[in-house]
Amino acid sequence: MNRLLDKTALLLLCLTAFALSGGFTAPVIGLLAAVICSCLVQLLSGSLPAAGIILVCSAMCVPFPIFFCAAPLLVYDALWEKKWWLTLPIVTVIFAGDKLTAAQYAMTCAGIVAACIIFSRVSRLEQTVRSLTELRDQVTEKNLQLAQQNHRLAQAQDSEIHLAALKERSRIAREIHDNVGHMLTRSLLQSGALMIVNKDERLKKPLAELKDTLDSAMTSIRASVHDLHDDSIDLKKIVEEAAAHLDGRFEVKLDYDLSRDAPGKIRLCIAGVVKEALSNAVKHSNGDTVRILIREHPVFYQVQIEDNGSCSEIKESGIGLKNMEERAAAVGGRISFTPSDTGFRIFMSIPKESDEQQ
Repeated sequence: MNRLLDKTALLLLCLTAFALSGGFTAPVIGLLAAVICSCLVQLLSGSLPAAGIILVCSAMCVPFPIFFCAAPLLVYDALWEKKWWLTLPIVTVIFAGDKLTAAQYAMTCAGIVAACIIFSRVSRLEQTVRSLTELRDQVTEKNLQLAQQNHRLAQAQDSEIHLAALKERSRIAREIHDNVGHMLTRSLLQSGALMIVNKDERLKKPLAELKDTLDSAMTSIRASVHDLHDDSIDLKKIVEEAAAHLDGRFEVKLDYDLSRDAPGKIRLCIAGVVKEALSNAVKHSNGDTVRILIREHPVFYQVQIEDNGSCSEIKESGIGLKNMEERAAAVGGRISFTPSDTGFRIFMSIPKESDEQQ
């Protein structure tokens, strides 16, 4: 847009120079030719034809001196094309001072100077705009990178907090089991022994009530320990550690999308199936890649383990496969095994409804 406005201003100077000519036809033809050539140069900017048009128009000033009045436009276009030397033929008209009037020479030379000044100003302006645009893009890119880095740091921090919470739950569960659980067990044994050796009828009922209270406390402690233990299971970490024990023989690709709210027995089942599947792959597969997919859907959990080793049949008596079937059945799930020449696939689905009912 700036370039068009500048060329319009230069065109007015050229028009004035053409108007100072004594005739009518030649100035009009020269002005129209100059406008057409300048438009073609801008349209073909940066190409060889654009440079050729500038050179031809400059050379036209030699046989047709009236065309010298269009020199400001030619110089301006040549400067934009970075080929100012294409306008050198114009110099021959300047030295042939008897071809045009003094006013035309003065107006045209003033236009050439104006073209150089305008080009310098606009080129610096556009360079500044380009620099600012590049700076803006760099800042935007840096901001995006920073936002991504902050997101990764936040995720890492959340993960560390989650792991610390899991470790603390596991420690509390061990403490309750090792200390309170053992003390309650000893108290139950002692109360039972007292009920056996007691001969006083008045103490039988209080002792029985004491034993019932201790039984209730033991049941409650066991449930609490079980819940704490289930909550402390980090399935993703278990799967990653199991994959790390493959000793580099397999490339493991893990696709994990399971919420932290998944019940502990579901996580234990999936962990057991994955470990058993990886163990079978090490023993029986001749492939080099294992893909593990663990995903939570609205109504069921999906687990798929697949390797690229050739396998045409299944040993139905395999203990590992039976163990996986029993684990799946224990949580109301179903598991299938699909052998083929291109790999062995294990697919397990566990409905959420059965999990809530159990």
